[in-house]
Amino acid sequence: MTDQPDAAPGTPPEPADGSALTAALEVLRARLGALPLPLETSGAAAARTELRRATDQLDDYLLPRLRAQKAPLLVVVGGSTGAGKSTLVNSLLGEQVTRPGVLRPTTKAPVLVHHPLDARWFSTDRVLPGLARVTGAAPEPGRTLRLVASDALPKGLALLDAPDIDSVDTANRELAAQLLGAADLWLFVTTSARYADAVPWDLLRQASARKAQVAMVLDRVDPGAEATADDLRDMMAENGLADSPLFVVAESGLTDGLLPEESVGEVSRWLTGLGGDADARRRVISATRDGVVDALVLRAGELADAADEQRAADARLRHAVERAYADAVTQVTAATSDGALLRGEVLARWQDFVGTGEFFRAVEEGIGRFRDAVSSFFRGKPREAPQVEQAIAHGLESVVLDAAEEAAERSYQAWRGDAAGAALLEGLELLRTPSALRAEVGEQIRGWQGDVLELVREQGESKRGRARALSFGVNGLGVALMIFVFASTGGLTGIEVGIAGGSAVLAQRLLEAVFGEDAVRRLALQARDRLRARIEAVMDGQAARYTAQLDALGSAEASGAGLRAAADDGAAAAAAVRRARATGTPAAPDGGGRAPDLTESRGLRGVTARPPDENLTAGRPDLADEPARRGFWKRLFGEGDR
Repeated sequence: MTDQPDAAPGTPPEPADGSALTAALEVLRARLGALPLPLETSGAAAARTELRRATDQLDDYLLPRLRAQKAPLLVVVGGSTGAGKSTLVNSLLGEQVTRPGVLRPTTKAPVLVHHPLDARWFSTDRVLPGLARVTGAAPEPGRTLRLVASDALPKGLALLDAPDIDSVDTANRELAAQLLGAADLWLFVTTSARYADAVPWDLLRQASARKAQVAMVLDRVDPGAEATADDLRDMMAENGLADSPLFVVAESGLTDGLLPEESVGEVSRWLTGLGGDADARRRVISATRDGVVDALVLRAGELADAADEQRAADARLRHAVERAYADAVTQVTAATSDGALLRGEVLARWQDFVGTGEFFRAVEEGIGRFRDAVSSFFRGKPREAPQVEQAIAHGLESVVLDAAEEAAERSYQAWRGDAAGAALLEGLELLRTPSALRAEVGEQIRGWQGDVLELVREQGESKRGRARALSFGVNGLGVALMIFVFASTGGLTGIEVGIAGGSAVLAQRLLEAVFGEDAVRRLALQARDRLRARIEAVMDGQAARYTAQLDALGSAEASGAGLRAAADDGAAAAAAVRRARATGTPAAPDGGGRAPDLTESRGLRGVTARPPDENLTAGRPDLADEPARRGFWKRLFGEGDR
């Protein structure tokens, strides 16, 4: 009897069976699942494909195999369109379990054939969890896995008829590649007309690179066409598959949809020998698993590089936006501190406010007269202060909007010139500022003017002797402080702006007469800081129109460091498993010394048949002399000079 599973599917292996490797690969799977690759960096599309393949292989094969190491060996029958995969499977079993046909693509839903006592290994989502299980009649096209029980198969061996790897249906092609990635062993079927096609060899080279266990079937070969088989073997040697067995199936007519027994006899004997030897199956599984782990570690390193590139692209795009809007803040700050705003309407309204007669003469005649003029000024002019405030708001609004518009255009151009950013601009109106910005800027400016009035009010309340004057002139002092802020350097000293005459000096003198020189400097600095904070809030909001695209994608979280660490842990755990296996009890050499355990199988069809034309095996000692040739099993299990 074949070894019975001593744990239900999904039961974690004991430590001696690689639980440390399982745990390490579970961490790696979690890191891969959390890896964002949303930006269109160079190689991003290929990296996403590799990421999907890596997670599929972990989910479909590697983790299920580690968690249930005594599960049946899964042989996936794959190949090109029209290669005869389904006919071969049916002929090996002696019954119609999978439907061949003349329409392409033929196999729409994969069919998994297993021994009746092995049903529980495949009825759950232990392997290929993304495929729904169905039994009975052929299912409707879709991501389903049809399960068929057959006692022709040895217990512990299962055959999966996969869709065409070069199907015209993209979903079929992707599913075929996924199923081949879930295989313990590939039985790859091609024909004498299609064996040199590029698509199969792309997959076969990938299999060779990860030391997957592969057997080739050359189907529909006319008698006497030995050169075809020889040419295929040369191609196998050139692509790293020199030690993979090659079976030749002669061209022949079908009887009840089945090939003659002698045509499939070699394949039947090979599968029967494999299915009846538990040690042989374990060695196939170990060889494939080792190759998958090695390939996965390399793939994880490449994906870590892709993650680092994503993070770098995110930082690059953010920096372009941050620089553009920081420059916009600087631009507004400069315009509100060098007198540029004291032109046009602002200047005219300020001069109307302070007048050009007695008020100026009071300034010239001395501080005592000036203080008297201040008191009179507060009583007579406050109603004109709002006009100055409105002029300031209008001028400041224009400066802020112009700066925001320029920053938006700079950000847009920077992103458009970057492949990662250009893809994010599609469907978004980011080149121009939104129409709602004007209202937002106006609100922030009014808020700042309110801040200025509050500063004046607070300062006045701390000076009891001037409370009465302030009660008449908070707005006037506030306007004077705004003018002083717009024409001062660093908020410390007033400067005379040519176009504004003595406006800034006058504002400074007025404020100092009420509050004193030190207080005025402090008020100007506070007013400027509050203005800058409000301008920064506006620009941050505008910058967020861009950076929110990156935030939503999570590309800033991409990092290769954690993935590399998880891959290194997986490699170390795999190396420990191999060392432990090397020091354990060796399996029977070459699969010999024991009879096949097939008591619960009626046997594959053609297992005792011999091909009528021995020329088909000429030049292929791996088949013709197989029973006596020492080292065949060792080569099959990847222990030869590969």
